[in-house]
Amino acid sequence: MPKRILIVDDDDDIREVASLSLESLAGYQVFTASSGSSGLTIAAKEQPDAILLDVMMPDMDGPTTFQKLQAQDATAHIPVVFLTAKVQPSERARFASLGAAAVLSKPFDPMTLASELADALGWPRS
Repeated sequence: MPKRILIVDDDDDIREVASLSLESLAGYQVFTASSGSSGLTIAAKEQPDAILLDVMMPDMDGPTTFQKLQAQDATAHIPVVFLTAKVQPSERARFASLGAAAVLSKPFDPMTLASELADALGWPRS
């Protein structure tokens, strides 16, 4: 059974490239959401194995979305990997201190995204 990944990002291109990368290179089943609020709904319904969550989004940012995911019994167990262009060590440390499983950088390499995600979550590479 393939891993199920939810990508939450307000950028259409990022969602599309990440989806294609994870589906074609790792065989993951991918769901996408364009906002934190829709991500919360999809995560509760689909129960993905992991969530790839953009940090900077309008309306509800990644850290706020993450806190809401952690506060719901239906989604608190799902590992979250932040995806961010903020790569300063202090910013990475802040995101990690929230309880995220990992922090991956934008822009990412579509050819290595699946293996970076698998490594971050301790999954075998596909």
